[in-house]
Amino acid sequence: MRGLVAGLITIGMAAAWAVPALAETAPPPGVDGAGSGERPDARSRALPSSAGVGEVRFTSVERTAPGVIFRAFETSGIGGRVRGDLLDVDLRHPKVSVGLLHPPVVAARRTVSDMADTQNAVAGVNGDFFNISETHPGVVPTGSSSGPEVDGGRPLKGAVPDGQRFGPALPPGTSAEDVIGLGTDRRGHVARLHMSGTVRSGRTSLALRGLNQYALPVGGVGAFDARWGDVSRQRAVCGTDEVRNAPCSANTAEVTIRQGKVTTVSNAVGAGVIPQGTTVLVGREKGADALRRLRPGHRVRVSYRFTGPVRFRFAVGGFPILRNREPLSGLSPKGPAPRTAAGVSRDGRHLFLVVADGRSLQSGGLTVAEVASLLGKVGADDGVNLDGGGSSALVTRGSGETSATVRNTPSGGTERAVANGLGVFRAGAPGNHQRAVRPLRRSGAGRPA
Repeated sequence: MRGLVAGLITIGMAAAWAVPALAETAPPPGVDGAGSGERPDARSRALPSSAGVGEVRFTSVERTAPGVIFRAFETSGIGGRVRGDLLDVDLRHPKVSVGLLHPPVVAARRTVSDMADTQNAVAGVNGDFFNISETHPGVVPTGSSSGPEVDGGRPLKGAVPDGQRFGPALPPGTSAEDVIGLGTDRRGHVARLHMSGTVRSGRTSLALRGLNQYALPVGGVGAFDARWGDVSRQRAVCGTDEVRNAPCSANTAEVTIRQGKVTTVSNAVGAGVIPQGTTVLVGREKGADALRRLRPGHRVRVSYRFTGPVRFRFAVGGFPILRNREPLSGLSPKGPAPRTAAGVSRDGRHLFLVVADGRSLQSGGLTVAEVASLLGKVGADDGVNLDGGGSSALVTRGSGETSATVRNTPSGGTERAVANGLGVFRAGAPGNHQRAVRPLRRSGAGRPA
């Protein structure tokens, strides 16, 4: 099937970076949440709207690696002067590749420079919005991103319901399932990835509606594996599909599957490291009722896949703001603020990674509409908005350098630990984990075909 990225939970399936994650704590008062659109900004109420940025002037240019050009730029928006940085990645170059920057596990955060150093990337920017703060009493924020993630051609996590995501309001027609990434055709794409799956036990078949994500649809069942980490899975049953801060569900269930068999069934949602070869199913409302019908010893097979118009080698969540070099209608008017965005050229052969600084006298930041305009002016035809505010970071690591350098000026004074990022790699270099896509198809006894 075209545009399919599939996974199957099997005994001993390798999960990259399967180590425990540290629990995250809520940010102190005054810190903007996951995304610049979450922070109230008095200037946005006092300034007129703006459809685009002014002239873009490049103030410096350097070659970071083969096929990778770094440019510093200046422009202007409704907040005044703006400074920023741009990475232009030529995807046609045989010595360059792009992929997902990620912490050791899904429910964890790391700085972009740390992820770049760990994965031997030559450059990168921060990625998707994420669960950094919580309003549900006693529930720990997971640090997990809102949208889908594909790493090495395999699903790593699914998208939360639209109403559960963080960040600026979605433009009409967009979704938390939207991503930017690299296809198996080595071209950049902006597309949508929908996750579907099944839980089968005997003649019973349940729909699987989540994978390693901090929020599940009401009435749904989701799967968690070793890649999730040790953070509590309780957040997955809080809120509703429309209201992120709605109370947690009182009707929940959790089923642990080891080597294809149910080992425990509980009404409580748990925490802790999930061993390799083990899957934890979490259900809420009707999903919980269905899971409680399983019994220890029952044989269960769990399968899932992403479907969409593009078969991705890697993908990260971000909501579309530019299509055919035109900003989408209905973009959030809030800001200006620091912004991170990514775009692709019309032929998909160039990837553009942009960070615009903000919240300072030197750089006023941009609105979402303005960053869409900026992407178009630097060469993108389609583009997405990524996490901004204190999360915005762009790093590079030159030849012979042992660690990445932060090139922008983070609005919080230092880099913020984030959920993921987009990385640029020297093709074939150690630490570059971008594998060819090998979709898994269901077969007997839960084994990949």
